[in-house]
Amino acid sequence: MSDIRDLLIRGSEKVIEHYRLLLAGARTESERQLYRTRIEREQRLLETLQGGIPDRSAA
Repeated sequence: MSDIRDLLIRGSEKVIEHYRLLLAGARTESERQLYRTRIEREQRLLETLQGGIPDRSAA
């Protein structure tokens, strides 16, 4: 089970990095907001996978 969780964690980290690259190249504010929202959602998922509690003060 740990191997599956590790795989999901690595995948989630890669997704976040991909969205950060897209965010850096975003041309419009709506694009930037879309990628920020997706990054936040993926970070919450990653925190859940790692067993942590999402930090609400960062939102």
